[in-house]
Amino acid sequence: MSSETQKILTTDGIPLEESLRKAEKKNKIKAFLLVAPLLLFIIITYIFPIGEMFTRSIDDRMVTNMLPKTFKAMETWDGKELPSEEVFAAFLTDYRALAEKKEHGKLGQRLNKEKNGFNTILKKLWRKMKKFEEGNAKGQIMAIHKRFRDVKYWQAIKRTAPPYTMSKYLKGMDMYYNEDGKVVQVEEDRRIHRILWLRTLEVAFFVTVFCFLMGYPIAHLLATLPMKYSNLLMICVLLPFWTSLLVRTASWMILLQQQGIVNDFFVWIGLVSDENRPEMMYNKTGTYVAMTQILLPFMVLPLYSVMKTISPSLMRAGKSLGGTPFITFWKVYFPLTIPGIGAGCLLVFILAIGYYITPALVGGASGTLISNQIAFHMKTTLDWSFASAMGLMLLTGVLVVYWIYNKLVGIDNIKLG
Repeated sequence: MSSETQKILTTDGIPLEESLRKAEKKNKIKAFLLVAPLLLFIIITYIFPIGEMFTRSIDDRMVTNMLPKTFKAMETWDGKELPSEEVFAAFLTDYRALAEKKEHGKLGQRLNKEKNGFNTILKKLWRKMKKFEEGNAKGQIMAIHKRFRDVKYWQAIKRTAPPYTMSKYLKGMDMYYNEDGKVVQVEEDRRIHRILWLRTLEVAFFVTVFCFLMGYPIAHLLATLPMKYSNLLMICVLLPFWTSLLVRTASWMILLQQQGIVNDFFVWIGLVSDENRPEMMYNKTGTYVAMTQILLPFMVLPLYSVMKTISPSLMRAGKSLGGTPFITFWKVYFPLTIPGIGAGCLLVFILAIGYYITPALVGGASGTLISNQIAFHMKTTLDWSFASAMGLMLLTGVLVVYWIYNKLVGIDNIKLG
């Protein structure tokens, strides 16, 4: 019997194997079309912005585009001594072209980030170059200010030649490229970003711990009470979600101030004297208190949803086998709540590490986090490339925490109910 006659055919005369292949292909196309809107939404609102942030953080083509002739002339300059007349003449030509287009100010601001004082001498050059004579560009430029006779300022221009750089990421870790192109640390009194990173991790960690210590007994109470009482208490847990975050933070500012209700209560019960009221505002204490209260529901809800699925008979069985209430809880009940603990802790930590409004209002100088620094560069210094670099570093830190959690606990153990 031939192989053709052995094939199973459908009612239309098409081989069954081919028909199944076409049906499977159609099902895959339908499934893709169903998820295509969500996929497009994620690409537009998540992937593209992150890609744009990364591009902006490493893009250093601004100076290259503004000084094309200068960088062309600098290709043969070794960078050890002052550049030749050709480089000075090319720089003067480029700067004149920028001045005509009213863009010379941007160049000064950018180079000033590379070397302090650049903006001042370029403004002086702009005022004086109208009186320059033809030729001897080097001598005329150096006569304007002594900094033009300092090779470090020309080295700073040369360092901006590569179109892409990692200098913003180094700056976020208090490092930079020196004149020799080596990575070195900034002066000790200017190392602020590492302090902010460590403070952000510290605040996020302790807020997570405080939320867990307060949220676990609350969730246990909600899960074990009769439904009519647990529903009433659940409304109290969810009530903060119905209030503006700004209003809640402002309320804590009123409560925690030195003449506020909390300090008045401490004085009334005799815990502190009226002259020695503790400062709980504009420091890390206020940040801990406000952030813990605001993020507490994010710990309670995952714990409650997991605890509600645990049968009370398991605790009774443990006690019937001779276990004390504590041993039964530790050996039977607590391990079953670990998925909820993992979900709550991970959720609170990730939210806390990127918190902005509450630390900005109640944190003060000692409670400032890395998110406040990102906002400062976005709104005040307008250094968006540096803000983008720090934002990506923060995102990378969150992903690292997620990866560590997956390795130690396992992401499959996270449950929300």
